[in-house]
Amino acid sequence: MRSAQTVARRLDRWNAFVEGGAGSFMFHINFPMSELEAQMPPAPPLWPDRASERIERRWAEYQVMGRKAEMVNDDRVPYVSNMTGTEIFAEAFGCAVHRPEGDMPFALPAVRSAAEAERLKEPEVSASSLAYLFDMADELFRRGGPEAVMKPVDIQSPMDIVALIWDKSDLCIAMVEAPDAVKALADKVRRLLAAFFAEWFRRYGTTFVAHYPDYVMHGGITLSVDEVGACSPAMFREFFRPELVSLSDRFGGLGIHCCADARHQWGNFRDIPGLKVMNHNAPPTRNARRYLLGSVGFYGEAIAQMPIGWTPEGDPETWPKQFPAGSRVILEAPADGVASAAAIADRLQALRERLESAG
Repeated sequence: MRSAQTVARRLDRWNAFVEGGAGSFMFHINFPMSELEAQMPPAPPLWPDRASERIERRWAEYQVMGRKAEMVNDDRVPYVSNMTGTEIFAEAFGCAVHRPEGDMPFALPAVRSAAEAERLKEPEVSASSLAYLFDMADELFRRGGPEAVMKPVDIQSPMDIVALIWDKSDLCIAMVEAPDAVKALADKVRRLLAAFFAEWFRRYGTTFVAHYPDYVMHGGITLSVDEVGACSPAMFREFFRPELVSLSDRFGGLGIHCCADARHQWGNFRDIPGLKVMNHNAPPTRNARRYLLGSVGFYGEAIAQMPIGWTPEGDPETWPKQFPAGSRVILEAPADGVASAAAIADRLQALRERLESAG
């Protein structure tokens, strides 16, 4: 792996960039290392009884990331992953989980009415199905040492988790007819999330790689907020905004991922206090280039963005200019191997140095 000093410099650059104080872009070059990757243990299903296999796979991934960081001078920081499916917090509230072979696990609804939602008990982290995730993370962090950067579990907003716990055919009606019951359950979920991540950051530190996509945060929390695509702007402000503001205040900022067609919610996202990074994935219902360039221009300089679903074309030196002026973007670009990845990275590093020297 590159020297600790090199990784530390990358972490410092990420911190300055996310906080708005350095550069107009960051970048990752994605490329295969087939020989090393073929030697990794097979990826096991994300099931609790496969925890030991999951640990070995994640550790092997970390070793490969370290080798890639050694060979290519981009901004990627090697991390130890403990990623999961979306089911984990719903499971802690009593949802059954379907675990199909060859696919991601997912939660089955446990609530079908406001009365059932009100009776649902708020779990305690250490006594819940979440506890084994700390056992896995403890072992990975022990191997990586105190300087290891962790990637946490899949994190969704409280309301997104409510949409897993509560059958949607009833939930959508309840948001109109029994909003207090919906908000009460979302608040239980918010408290569980806050307790889980307070313990996570206590154990593994507050510098981490976002749950999705791969950018670095120094403090704060990252969340997927997808259910807003099916809600009106007013419903966003009633059900989603208060919990997001609360978590931003609690942890010192937010990074948000949204893969829904949520053009009608951009203003609501932009107005969340403490929003540091926004990631929109281009939805299949939209022209990817138009949607993502539109979002970058809309959020402007104040909020860094990592748009996924469209890659700039042409020479690497032109890539930052293909985004709206004044924006701050995290670029991802593919390469077919180490040599081409290293060459692209060197060209982008040289461009960034020239731009920063010019002021």
